[in-house]
Amino acid sequence: MTQPDYQTLIDAPTWAFIEKTNACYPENTATLSIADQRAIYDRMCAAFDTPYPPGVTSHDHPIAGVPCRIYPGKQPTVLYLHGGGYVVGGLHSHDGVCADIRAATGLTVVSADYRLSPEHKHPAAFDDACAVARALAAQGPLILVGDSAGANLAAATCHALRGNPQIKGQVLIYPGLGGDLNQGSYLTHAHAPMLTRDDVLYYKDIRHDGPAPEGDPRVSPLQDTDFTGLPPTLAIAAECDPLADDARAYATKITKAGGRAHWVVEPGLVHGYLRARHSVPRAQQSFARITTAISAFVAESGTE
Repeated sequence: MTQPDYQTLIDAPTWAFIEKTNACYPENTATLSIADQRAIYDRMCAAFDTPYPPGVTSHDHPIAGVPCRIYPGKQPTVLYLHGGGYVVGGLHSHDGVCADIRAATGLTVVSADYRLSPEHKHPAAFDDACAVARALAAQGPLILVGDSAGANLAAATCHALRGNPQIKGQVLIYPGLGGDLNQGSYLTHAHAPMLTRDDVLYYKDIRHDGPAPEGDPRVSPLQDTDFTGLPPTLAIAAECDPLADDARAYATKITKAGGRAHWVVEPGLVHGYLRARHSVPRAQQSFARITTAISAFVAESGTE
């Protein structure tokens, strides 16, 4: 299969972001310990962060026994679930993203530090996401937001808590939702910058003691058999990403089941572009689309 011409699809600011990201990783990263890989990932994420916007604060406090970081604001609450392939990432890696969501929307944001693999196999991360979501929904209206692996957890949580009237929407950012690895974007963008199909295969199985189970919506929301009762959904794909088709497939299944879902593909963007929201115009525009959607879900639900 002919691979896309990334030199044409990807603009200069995005290439600068890709190169800065790659420069954060030593050549021997894959041979290092999980602890070292997590430290490298956190340092890479921090390299793109900016100071909190004026008026934004945070503090750490457990919710349902899960360590969380809370960015106080008005209601509803946004539960943010970070990316990192279920292996890396945490409260520090997406601190700036959450602070910027708080600043743009004015809403309280809660970032959940769910348990990571390989120490904690599935369903640990899913259980933590559900526990925090249940606790927050018991207190008031809730919107779920996540990127990459975190978007998977957000969607899986919405399926598990299907019909909960307090869940007012979900925003899934370059989600991996368990699509067919042998067709579509998984092949077209198999060698995309920032995330390859081989990377997806690696992370797919690391949550489990063996191959990922098939047909389990807690692992692969796209493989659920019921897409009714889900909250309004925005699924955002990066064009140059093997996961791109998952967003479209997921939104299509919800709409076919009678629900409300919208799919967007961000031209020329790559997996992980949230970190480029201050340096890449295309990523900045997408981040504005994300925060606007969160605010729109609030307005539609009448919970402002």
